[in-house]
Amino acid sequence: MFDKSGTKSPPASLEAIANQFRLTGWIGFWSQIVLGVVSAIVLLLFAVFSQRTGSPSNNPGTGFGIFLAVCGLIALGMSVYCAFRYTRLGRQLRSSNPANRPRKVYTIQVIKFALVVNLVGMLLSLFGAYAIIGTLFARAISPQAIATGIFDPNRIIGGLDILAVQANTNTIFGHLLGLASALWLLNRINRN
Repeated sequence: MFDKSGTKSPPASLEAIANQFRLTGWIGFWSQIVLGVVSAIVLLLFAVFSQRTGSPSNNPGTGFGIFLAVCGLIALGMSVYCAFRYTRLGRQLRSSNPANRPRKVYTIQVIKFALVVNLVGMLLSLFGAYAIIGTLFARAISPQAIATGIFDPNRIIGGLDILAVQANTNTIFGHLLGLASALWLLNRINRN
């Protein structure tokens, strides 16, 4: 089938893959953007409020956990770029000029890069979550908080502490969406 310019249109299977790339890319892009922005805002608030003198969140374990959470968030930013890249690949695959279409090997390399980014990001975010939760658990079961009748406000787990865990969970979920998108597209490419 020829279009008006006289060049051949892409085969139907390639057109379907191109549409799947664009749709999956846009869904992954916007869902990861929302999760990443919410996580970044919460982690920023946590970092600002934890810098107060005598803050219960101002300890080495939480600091390392927040550092890992921020590293996971940076990896989520890279994953957002990969999702956007899927939309561009979908557009290129729809090209009527076969020379403008990316090769299958290149497309698979882009997907594999996204898989690695999401796996590393998820690992960093999980380690950050473990560090934050471990610190909160240690603070919750500390002998001073349980044994004596003396009230120590530094032993109270606040809402902002829980929001830091929630932000990390959002980042992990964003990476899960990135992994699912990449695996879905890899399956679609290898099927055809």
